[in-house]
Order: sequence, then C-alpha cells, then structure tokens
Amino acid sequence: MSEHVDEGTVDVLVLGSGCAGMMAALAAADAGASVVLHEKADVLGGTTALSSGVAWLPANKYQAGHGVEDSIEDGRAYLTALSNGMILPEFTEAFLQTVGPMLDWTEERTPLRMRLVEGYPDYHPEFPGGKPGGGRSTEPSLFSFDELGEWADRFLGFRRSMYVGETPVGGGTGYLTPEVERERAERRLEGLGRGLLGALLKGLLDHGVRVVTSSRATELVTEAGRVVGVRFADGTEQRARRGVVLATGGFERDADLVRDFLRGPLEHPPGAPSNTGDGLRMAMKVGAQLGVMREAWWVPVVTIPGSDGEQYSGHGVQLVQRERTLPRTIMVNDQGRRFTNEAANYNALGGAFHEFHPTHFRYENDPAWVVFDQGFADRYGGYGFQAGEPVPDWIERAPSIGELAQRIGVPADELDATVQRWNQLCAEGRDDDHGRGESAYDGWCGDRTAYPGPHATLGPLDEGPFYACPIHSSALGTKGGPRTTVDCEVLDVDGAVIPGLWAVGNVMAAPTGMVYGGAGGTLGPAMVFGYRCGRSVAQGGSDAG
Repeated sequence: MSEHVDEGTVDVLVLGSGCAGMMAALAAADAGASVVLHEKADVLGGTTALSSGVAWLPANKYQAGHGVEDSIEDGRAYLTALSNGMILPEFTEAFLQTVGPMLDWTEERTPLRMRLVEGYPDYHPEFPGGKPGGGRSTEPSLFSFDELGEWADRFLGFRRSMYVGETPVGGGTGYLTPEVERERAERRLEGLGRGLLGALLKGLLDHGVRVVTSSRATELVTEAGRVVGVRFADGTEQRARRGVVLATGGFERDADLVRDFLRGPLEHPPGAPSNTGDGLRMAMKVGAQLGVMREAWWVPVVTIPGSDGEQYSGHGVQLVQRERTLPRTIMVNDQGRRFTNEAANYNALGGAFHEFHPTHFRYENDPAWVVFDQGFADRYGGYGFQAGEPVPDWIERAPSIGELAQRIGVPADELDATVQRWNQLCAEGRDDDHGRGESAYDGWCGDRTAYPGPHATLGPLDEGPFYACPIHSSALGTKGGPRTTVDCEVLDVDGAVIPGLWAVGNVMAAPTGMVYGGAGGTLGPAMVFGYRCGRSVAQGGSDAG
C-alpha cells in the first residue's frame, strides 16, 4: 500500500524498517522525539524479515539461568582475537557495555522478549573467549500478529511460527505437530525474524511513530553543512529538527557497487530486493568517510528452480548450511578437488571462494559444486526434498563418481581421487586436509545424533548414485558504509561529525569489522547500535546546543 509522504517537520526521520531502523526509531521515540519511519519497499522488514531473528549478545542477562559463564572480558578477548585489525576498539567496548542496558530497556519499554538459544556455539569457539557450549545467541519469543491490526500482513516473507531450536539449523525437524501448528496459526504467532520485527513494530505504534511504506528516499537535504531533511522519489521533502537516520541496508543488489567495492564474487543474493545501496549513495554525496567496504556477510547458496520454471524459497535462493555440514557430502572446485572445511561457518567460508590464483588469474574455487551420495539423500535430505524422497531432477546425477565428473565438467580422475581420499579420512575419523569436524561449531548443523564429535559432519560418499549441484558465493548483506561514532553519527572524510546524520545496521561501516562472532552476529550489533543511535539522535547528537 503506497502512501504519499507528507511535507512538514518532525524531530527524527528514520529510513529503513529492518531491525536496526526499528530499534533506532523506537529508542528515539521512547526518549521523547517525534519520529517518522520511511520504508522504500511496499512491505516492512528488509532482510531481517527473512532471517532467523537471532541476535549474538555476549554477557547477556539470560545466561545465568542456563548455567552459562560469560563476561565482558571474555567477549573482548574473543572479538579482539578475531579482529584482524578491522574492529575499532571503541566499538568493541560500546557493543559489549551496551548489551545489558539495551536488553533491560527492551524488556521494560517494548513488547519484545528475547531468550537464549541453548547450546548454539560461537562460530570460532576455539579462539580466546569463545563459547563452544553456546550462550551468546538469543532469539525473540513468539509474538502474536493479532496485535498489529492492519499492519499484520505488511511484512516481507511468510509466516514461520517457530523457534530456532525447532528448525533444522537448531537441531529440530523444521516441522511442528499438527496440534501445535494449528494453535500457533490460530493465534497468529510468529517467531524468527518476523517475530522480532512484529514486536518492535507494536512498540513503534504504541509510541506514536508514523510508519510510511513505498517511500524511497533519494537525497539528503543540507543547509550550512547540516543534514536537515530528506527528499523522496515522488518529489516531496520532509524536514527533521534533530536528525536523519540511514538504516537502508546494504548494497548487495547493486551490481556496480558490488563490482567496485567487494573483495570477491557475489551471486544470487538471498536478502531483500530493496538493498540497492541507496543510503550509501546518499551518504557519499554529503562527504561521508567509508569503511569495511570490501566485506559482506558471506554465505554459500544454491538456486532451486520450481516446477513451473520459476524460482522459489526466498527469491529462488537457498542458503547452504545444513546440507554442506552433514556427513556424506563435500564441496569441490572445477578441478574436482576439495578446497575448504565445508562445515565452517558461512561467513568465514566466503574466504575460500575468494582465493585468487596469480597465474590462472581467476578465482580458483569459483565455480564449485556440492557432491553427495544416495546415503545422504536417504538419511538426511536437503535442497527442498526430505529424507527418503526422490532427489529432484534439477540436481545432476550419475551411477559412478567418474560419470558424475563428466556431467559437471570436472576431471574424472581428480574427483575420483578426492572422494577416495575423503572416504579414507572419514574412516580414520579425522580430516587432516581441512580440519572439518575439529571445531565444536562444525557439527552443530550436522547429524545431531553424533554431536558433539567429528562424525556429526564426517561421513563417506560410498552409496551410488552420486549427485552434484552448483554452489555460489553470495552474501546475506554487505558490511561496508559510512564510518560513524559509537553513537552512529556519520563522519566526514576528515573524521568530523556530519551534523544531523546517523547510520546504523548494514548501511554503516560494520562495528565488528570482518567478524561474525556467532549466530546472530548481524542482528546483535544492529540491536545494540540501533538503541544507541536512537537515543543519540533524540538528543540531537554531539553538536546539540
């Protein structure tokens, strides 16, 4: 439903309705500011609506009830160990020190209720301060969309009445009993990303925030070097007394920006179609300093054609997480060789696809394939089919490894040697080539009957026929954007604050640099810095008064 943008002045304008934007708008409104939130698309939520809704929050208030020992010191040690020089120390401190106050405020002043996802390991738990037994990943409680009135059907994505632990990623089946499904459907209960957003939207509506959809911002209005408002695609303009917040998401849907900034290939992005870099371009026009531009929230994907030739499952794209972690599957490049630990967390796995060969002068592991056997299909299923069901026709197959190699165009002798080597490693219970199964994280999305332990992810390919499908380097979103203060005030190229302008979420230079600390490593910082951003803009920023 399109709405005309009213001209006029409010205290705060927020552009974007994902988690970061809603948190900023809600925190600003709760601090006494009049707020209007504009969403470019005709539905709310951005990529958050398609996500699991998990937020990675070290030293959170829910850990004590689950016997988890954690501290700000542990969180600092962990992020510092993984920083690779890209996390600014002041952001580490601001993030860790704000987790507690943000969660207290959330429970006191909003309808959102978070809870622990039990057992979910950090993504690099063997590093100093890491938590192999989990405790830092939190998720929203189920929320009834009956509370949203006319807004209940205006979110991106579809209803998912589940907790993470009920999904395959969390160790569940992905299916509810008919009784539970019926009860949750009748109450319009939602979890995961849309459940998170539904609760935040209820908070916005309760605080009198005006929400406008189909409202694309195109330009920041400035006067005497200060951002004072926004101009929209329909020619209207709206002023903001205290400030404008960019929360417009990343730029993964803009081919030119992807080409010019990212460190490696990105194909078939699964996030919101509206993530075309609008906020980045607006910030650049007013002289913003940029940071973390080469990085994204990397993830491997497959594309799955529907029976009518169209694509399904999240714009035709499926994240490959469980399928590459389970036993009886490997990934190979076009030389027929394994090239990485297939069970590594999806963000870190991006580096394997970005390996550039100086002589061949190409990305050495792009293209690539996932290869599995009939035992995988019978025991686990994946790629849209359940265990024991026929493997879909779009997946390539052959009775032998050599014939499969011919069908996907890789050297048969190399693929055969790779599979023999893999089977030998599985028999020995140790992947000496790439370390698969050594980390506590590796088996989390694998065979949970063998978790913890290497055989949750190690298993031979020895039952024909054999299958293969292309796997692509993609991203949930980008991490680069304007550099900011820890309160999200945008900095110019000389390091000075641009008065009246804030940025938060995937549009800002990521506070955690290249690091994805654990499940929810995107939304945890989005919640924390959204909260900080909203409180800051409501006060008018560092130049107030």
